[in-house]
Amino acid sequence: MTTENAAASERNGQYLAFLLGEESFAVDILKVQEIRGWEPVRALPESLPYVKGVLDLRGTIVPILDLRVRLGNASPCYGPTTVIIVVAVGVAETGCHLVGMIVDAVSGVIDAATAEVKPAPAMAGGVGGRYLVGMVSSAEGMTVLLDVDKVLGEAEWAQLQASGQ
Repeated sequence: MTTENAAASERNGQYLAFLLGEESFAVDILKVQEIRGWEPVRALPESLPYVKGVLDLRGTIVPILDLRVRLGNASPCYGPTTVIIVVAVGVAETGCHLVGMIVDAVSGVIDAATAEVKPAPAMAGGVGGRYLVGMVSSAEGMTVLLDVDKVLGEAEWAQLQASGQ
């Protein structure tokens, strides 16, 4: 392994960590545009169950997804630490879009070398498995790394845009 390759394998990635219930998740910090306090959103008719509506973010209409509902928690609860993480999502057909993800709380920033990111177990290959980048262990426990570009599939983007976004 060359010195350049060794340096690349030890390069740190940074991830914004957040909570969904008691579980810790994180997304690539370079995808994060901003973090907003929870506020009511404008509902969209006939939208997907986890699409709570849209927000006007300085002239850009941003769809807001409840990440808890998207990942299988049917009864989310909004509290004083609930926030919206606005991320830039790459969509194959239409380029980059902003999306807001409702989460229970932001818990910090994780620094992880590429070698520290472990692949998701094979049993995570179900519905949620396609969203996973991997997992990182720390003294606080296991954090699941999500790929925000895969939280919505192409068919879901088409349905979202047809409903008014």
